[in-house]
Amino acid sequence: MKKRFSDEQIVAILREAESGQKTVAETCRAHGVSEPTFYTWKRKLGSMAEPEVRRLRELEKENARLKKLLAERDVEIDVIKELLQKK
Repeated sequence: MKKRFSDEQIVAILREAESGQKTVAETCRAHGVSEPTFYTWKRKLGSMAEPEVRRLRELEKENARLKKLLAERDVEIDVIKELLQKK
């Protein structure tokens, strides 16, 4: 599923609501998001600044890559064990 807003845009929307110039409902309406979505974003990214969000995204990508490598290694180990058991 394609995200409509980048993490940096979400942080900007959260900061706009926190500034107090508009209510949460007005901010949500202006950006076309629902209030439950806003509060989900706030729970996930509310305490982060934009550089922290970028770093989080990088870490998530790296974590996914490492998980893939681990899964591939586990498959290789299983194949080797099967070959050794047959001999």
